[in-house]
Amino acid sequence: MTEDWRNGGFGLYIHWPFCQAKCPYCDFNSHVVAQIDQAAWARAYLSEIDRVGAETQGRVLRSVFFGGGTPSMMDPDLIDAILRRVRETWPASNDIEITLEANPTSVEAGRFAGYRDAGVNRVSMGIQALNDPDLKALGRLHTAKEAMAAFDTARSVFDRVSFDLIYARQDQTVAAWREELKQALNMAIDHVSLYQLTIEDGTAFGDRYAAGKLRGLPNEDRATDMWEATQEICDAAGFHGYEVSNHAKPGEESRHNQIYWRYGDYAGIGPGAHGRVTVNGQRYATEAPLAPAVWLSQVHKTGSGEAGRVMLSQGDAATEFLLMGLRLTEGVALDRLTALMGETYANNINGLIEIGMLEMTSTHLRTTAAGRPLLNAVLEKLLDV
Repeated sequence: MTEDWRNGGFGLYIHWPFCQAKCPYCDFNSHVVAQIDQAAWARAYLSEIDRVGAETQGRVLRSVFFGGGTPSMMDPDLIDAILRRVRETWPASNDIEITLEANPTSVEAGRFAGYRDAGVNRVSMGIQALNDPDLKALGRLHTAKEAMAAFDTARSVFDRVSFDLIYARQDQTVAAWREELKQALNMAIDHVSLYQLTIEDGTAFGDRYAAGKLRGLPNEDRATDMWEATQEICDAAGFHGYEVSNHAKPGEESRHNQIYWRYGDYAGIGPGAHGRVTVNGQRYATEAPLAPAVWLSQVHKTGSGEAGRVMLSQGDAATEFLLMGLRLTEGVALDRLTALMGETYANNINGLIEIGMLEMTSTHLRTTAAGRPLLNAVLEKLLDV
């Protein structure tokens, strides 16, 4: 395990926990507050970069990702301060990707030039739907017109722009989704993240669903039809599905997310942020307190924003490697899998190959086109969980 992380690379995730409003489907660590002391947050982020940098000295940084929450609520000066410290702390790859998640409102779009000047070179926009009734049902604050305007602004400022859409929404038909997706792919974009609406416990949608008040959700057959339409339309438009929910033109895949899926190392900074960091040949899982005020206070008082770290066994690492890597169309490298797991992973593999869910090449184990939409079931069988 000493050097395995190098196969995936090293990245930095920075979590901004604040939003203008909590979307009813969202189970991320996001909070709505009246005021934000951005200077205090700057001090905390810079302190954490120094701490993490001290134990990862000399690593080449491949990506930085500002996630949330809504990072486009961050002042451009705060982004600039963070990225200045990042550049002072780690050498960067020649093609480093620096992504910021943004909500497509007109106020935030005006900040894009400031983010670009600070060093951001990719924006990921949470558009989610291209019509106003569905945006309202999803709890989004922007209109479809505002989303289009913000997208146009982003494209004028950044070379790389991605956006998210949610499908299998309430009362959505397959035909309506096909038209909406074609419209999205005609917007001269290079990457899209297309997520099927899932109902998570602890969310407003979860509560409504449990009470029998969330109506119009598609049944399994209609959701499957939407998945198949998504693959067909994206492939025809030149957006290959390189991961279960992500499609891109060649060369425009998210480099940061590929670090996760290829099981590299990534440092997580901010409330609720998770990380995987190899130190002295041992891989650790790190996490941080969820509550923003608790995290901020802890950093200032103790000099560390971690809630703790857990040493991962080789078996733990092998399991995570499979869980993440089989999300990718390319699958997982057999030499890495054997090094982590020995030959024990082969216990259930032949049966999954026989029923057409998995396939093995000379170098990789991967899901088939039939197995990809059933990934969770495939993983359960493969890992005996």
